[in-house]
Amino acid sequence: MAVRSPWEGAAVGFRVRRSFKVMPGVRMTVTPRGVSTSVGTRGARVSVHSSGRVTRTVGIPGSGISHTSTTRVGASTRQPTRGAGAPGPARPPEPAKPGMFAPKWEKALHRAAIQQRDANAVRAVANEHAEARQSAALLETLMGALPVNDVARVRQLLGWLWDGGYDPAADVFMTRYLPGAGLALEVAPGITVELPLTRDAVGLALAEAHQSAGDVVAACDVVEQVTPSTVAAVSLAELYAEQGRWQEVIALTDGVTNEDEATMFLLVQRAAALRQTGSPGAAREALKEALRLRSRPAELRHRALIERAYTYLAENKRAMARKDLEKVLAENSTYPGLAEAMAELPPS
Repeated sequence: MAVRSPWEGAAVGFRVRRSFKVMPGVRMTVTPRGVSTSVGTRGARVSVHSSGRVTRTVGIPGSGISHTSTTRVGASTRQPTRGAGAPGPARPPEPAKPGMFAPKWEKALHRAAIQQRDANAVRAVANEHAEARQSAALLETLMGALPVNDVARVRQLLGWLWDGGYDPAADVFMTRYLPGAGLALEVAPGITVELPLTRDAVGLALAEAHQSAGDVVAACDVVEQVTPSTVAAVSLAELYAEQGRWQEVIALTDGVTNEDEATMFLLVQRAAALRQTGSPGAAREALKEALRLRSRPAELRHRALIERAYTYLAENKRAMARKDLEKVLAENSTYPGLAEAMAELPPS
């Protein structure tokens, strides 16, 4: 069966700011005015803009005290006198640019995507140069479709790449001009991960788009093909739960312990599956592990407390259920699902 090319239909303009973690301590930010790369930690950070502007910020974290200076690469600036042998200021690395003998499509795509930051221009390059289409499809997704939440376009672009076996890690353009770039992706409510641009990242982003469009079966099909990982398990557990595939949720979460936010989410999903299959005692054990660490995000703790309340109701322990729901009510009265859970309680 032929795979339909996504280079048809209305163009999507680049409109909003998008920030990507490139590697620990390094973040790339895309705006309509260009690209900037920030290096460093809290209290000491250097940001380099594609226009040549360099901003250095030094401060004391938590104190509100900081100093920011801005210079421009290539501009004539007066340098303070330094003693012999004293090291000069570190120059930021120059971003890679196409060489003299680079293919025409590569130069055009670099100009459209990295210099102009224009999703319409990226699409125009793809229409003109077949060699650029896979790289351009990913770039348009990141710069155009994802920031404006154009789910249909994300499904079209990433679906075409996924069906064609595309892997950004093997894409010469991406590895040469955007090495180590990543994608921030919410794989479940309260669980946002930053992934390197790989085939698995393409698949997980596509699955999220399918789920947003209501096509849970297609989303499952994609996630089941990615490399097994905690992130993939979080996505798959939510998708199985949405379809009522409780035994598969239980099998997927066997042996999980509360190591981080993702595993806490998996424990809550496991508890829901155990409750649904008539094992409330086992569900409470899973929730006990999920709630063991109070340092986890409030959103996840609230979700676990609501699930435990439903478990207590299944055991006819109404006072215990009310206690858990009132904990959530005291911290966030508008938490999604709280009102529905409170309605299950008998009148006091």
